[in-house]
Amino acid sequence: MKVFQPKLFSTFKKYGKGKLVNDLVAGVIVAIIALPLSIALAIASGVSPEQGLYTAIIAGFAISFFGGSNVNISGPTAAFATIVAGVVATHGVGGLVVATIMAGIILVLMGVLRLGSLIKYIPMTITTGFTAGIAVTIIIGQIKDFLGLTFAPGTNAIETIEKVEAIAHSFGTFNWQALLVGVVGMAILIGWPMLGKIKKLGVVATILGKIPASIIAVVVGVLLVQFTPLNGNVNTIGTLYPTLSSKFPLPSIPEISWDTVVAVAPSAFTIAILAAIESLLSCVVSDGMVGDKHNSNTELIAQGIGNVCSGLFGGIPATGAIARTAANVKNGGRTPVAGMVHAVVLALFLVVLMPVAKMIPMPIIAAILFMVAYNMSEWRHFVRICKFSPKSDVIVLVATFVLTVVFDLVVAIAVGLVLAALLFMKRMADVTKVRRWEKFTVNSKGHSKDIPQGVVVYEINGPMFFADADKFLEFTLFDDTQVVIVRMSKVPSIDATAMKNFEILYNACKAKGVVMVLSHINEQPMKVITRSGLLAKLGQDNVRPDIDDALEYAKTLCK
Repeated sequence: MKVFQPKLFSTFKKYGKGKLVNDLVAGVIVAIIALPLSIALAIASGVSPEQGLYTAIIAGFAISFFGGSNVNISGPTAAFATIVAGVVATHGVGGLVVATIMAGIILVLMGVLRLGSLIKYIPMTITTGFTAGIAVTIIIGQIKDFLGLTFAPGTNAIETIEKVEAIAHSFGTFNWQALLVGVVGMAILIGWPMLGKIKKLGVVATILGKIPASIIAVVVGVLLVQFTPLNGNVNTIGTLYPTLSSKFPLPSIPEISWDTVVAVAPSAFTIAILAAIESLLSCVVSDGMVGDKHNSNTELIAQGIGNVCSGLFGGIPATGAIARTAANVKNGGRTPVAGMVHAVVLALFLVVLMPVAKMIPMPIIAAILFMVAYNMSEWRHFVRICKFSPKSDVIVLVATFVLTVVFDLVVAIAVGLVLAALLFMKRMADVTKVRRWEKFTVNSKGHSKDIPQGVVVYEINGPMFFADADKFLEFTLFDDTQVVIVRMSKVPSIDATAMKNFEILYNACKAKGVVMVLSHINEQPMKVITRSGLLAKLGQDNVRPDIDDALEYAKTLCK
């Protein structure tokens, strides 16, 4: 499979009117879903609402055009909200643009270097942990708007713990009218999808099910705040962002300094890793829905191009959005054209309907983000892991979750990966066993075999690497031992540290005049033993193909 092979170009070979109609319908529906989400996620990320739309338009179009999936829909996602907000608070919007472009370049390099398949080596416990952590941080970040709180002047609540403290200190400013609007929004978001499942409604249920609950919540929220006594008592997007622009963005190259690059580099790497994980996970899910197979390296390159373009046009980081991708598939989208249509429709919304967006109440935005956080948290899966998984997996899961909430994603992912690696190595070391066979008989191939006097047989079961290399030093040489047989049929691999201890064992045997015989060596250990020079010291005769042959050979040595 080629590194860069966009699905769009192969799609046009069999593209017809039927597919075009399906893609147009799916693209419009996905755009309607993406409109309030893009605005809400931009606000949660600490940037102006239109930047969320810039991202969905520019990055969404570019990634669909160059992508390695037929149905993947990309744009701003909740996974980036906390890290983007942190970059904006620390380095400003200019720093975010640099970080987004750097992340895009990293993604392109990952695709060119064929690293798409390496994403699978990131444990599911880490992705589940930081996803649940992000969900909690989003919920905490939206409590202020949902309750209509007013933070004290000078409050600089960036970290999640700081936000909790600010909420506690400003609870006296609670606005019941904002809460009322937020509760109405939540009721619609929860209840509206249920209407589409009422069979008694027939065709009406089908029609209602096609209308996104978030759009209904936005419309009702606007009507409540604009045409009832609540008017003027509840913050809207226009209240907080009076200079909201409806103009299509023009590309601009940001001011880039070495200090800025160094400062945002950790965040850029985190954004790139997150974008890779989210987009490829979205591709895997959509592959199962449509019976297709994506090109992971092409998708990474497309994500990189999309993020570079998003940064140049003033957007924020983008990646594959699983919920929007699923909506695309369910509504008939089968080619990248649907994703491109979704971007074009959003561009029309930006130019035509942005003045209306100023009327959207902030509690409605908070309610939408609450639902996004709930859906992405996968709390049932989180609880299941805690109940039924090994302790090492639970430790990685909980540690990643807590660090995401208390600190940030950079720390959480770094510590999570180190913990997962260390605990995996410990588990593998515990699995590897060294067993000494009975002195006189042992069951081999269904019958007993005599072990000659003066012969000791040790069997190693499992990989030999630095974490369990000391097991070679557990071998015991008795006073009457003449031959030590090391059975290695169940050793798939051996590393340099284990090889060094193997040589120590050989030298100990040689010092006592004991002959070491190796039995049934697999391919990788054989290469290492040969290259290390141990095979030359042992002699080819002391390497036997199986245990029966090794025992017969040991008899001749003892005589």
